[in-house]
Amino acid sequence: MKIRCSWCKDDDLLKDYHDNEWGKPVFDDQKLFELLMLEIFQAGLSWEIILRKRKSIIKAFDSFNLIKIANYDKKKITDLMINKGIIRNKLKILAAISNAKSLIKIQKMHKKFFNYINNLKLEILKARKGKKSITQTFILSKKISEILKNDGFKFIGPTIVDSFLMSSGFINGHDPKCYKYSKNLKW
Repeated sequence: MKIRCSWCKDDDLLKDYHDNEWGKPVFDDQKLFELLMLEIFQAGLSWEIILRKRKSIIKAFDSFNLIKIANYDKKKITDLMINKGIIRNKLKILAAISNAKSLIKIQKMHKKFFNYINNLKLEILKARKGKKSITQTFILSKKISEILKNDGFKFIGPTIVDSFLMSSGFINGHDPKCYKYSKNLKW
């Protein structure tokens, strides 16, 4: 029997997500935006709810196409607010639009969102080199969330960024006893 991260519980949907997707490095900006937005939609809810609504969320948000989302108008926002298949939180929906615009600006400056996040991670960890701390990942997440806020991102904070960094493979979030955990992974 495989030992997994404790958050998987005995739920087949969570196990499948854990085993096949969570923590694997993602380099595609559209997929990174999707993961970030799913973490934002999850705030205050369970991850199970997000996974069960995921297909509907992806469809409603045009497969997280940055250009389309950046150009959503009042009608589209109204359509999203009445869509029972998604998380109908107006602040989160507005954050998707704002965050798409911010990510497009980052792409213009840094070519890829992946490069931007990875460079932030490396700079912050380099500055902390030699400082051992069990809260190292939280400090990283806190600093990245502050920078993202300064760059115009909305509905963002250390907990959301921490979850995003783990889900997208920027940091190793697997429990040490999990079969997917490896001390040799280069994050």
